[in-house]
Amino acid sequence: MKKRRLWIVSVATVGLLACAGSAAVASPDYELAFWTMNEAPGARTMRDVTGHGFDGRIGDDVAVGVRSGGRIAYGFERLEPDTPPARPGHLVIVPDDSRLDPGSRDYAIGMRLRTRDHFGNIIQKGQATVRGGSFKLQIPNGRVQCWFRGSATSLLVTAPKPINDGAWHTVRCERTHDGVTLLIDGRVVAERAGWTGPIANAWPIAIGGKTDCDQVDVGCDYFAGDIDYIAVDVDDPGW
Repeated sequence: MKKRRLWIVSVATVGLLACAGSAAVASPDYELAFWTMNEAPGARTMRDVTGHGFDGRIGDDVAVGVRSGGRIAYGFERLEPDTPPARPGHLVIVPDDSRLDPGSRDYAIGMRLRTRDHFGNIIQKGQATVRGGSFKLQIPNGRVQCWFRGSATSLLVTAPKPINDGAWHTVRCERTHDGVTLLIDGRVVAERAGWTGPIANAWPIAIGGKTDCDQVDVGCDYFAGDIDYIAVDVDDPGW
């Protein structure tokens, strides 16, 4: 059974980070969106179980109902990087909604995934130069990267070790006014202090790669592997 509360970070850990002058670990505790990704094979709607209505469209090339170790997940096949044609059916798309933008809130994205590959964009809202900023999680060289680009600056954090070992791993990226923090399997592995500024764009949330790409001039950076769930937490829902 997939738990809807993803992490408990110890007070001791937070204290150590504060003493080191690092970015503080966020505590966004309002679940804005939660996609369990446990629909039956053939389903083409990804349900948001929070009741907030952030349902997504599952592309025709996404495998639904993948079973492993008691888990049910979505499967994303390996596609050769920068090799046409683009495959929009490889993506899961959640339509744009201003409530899904980080804005100025503490904002966290958590998930469980597994992969044996070493590239691809896992989830994003917006792309590198879009107006209003953007965020994404990607996995170059098998190492998770978390990137938030706001009105003030961009902050990128990179895991020190790869996780493309085919095993299930939990990943969480948090953006606060103090900085960006990356956790893998419940442990802080990378962080960077600073404030990105607000982030709000008119783009959908894309899972599995980019939406605006052609595999010629712009690579689609398709993710390869399985994703068990994705959740978005904030400190204040804003409504």
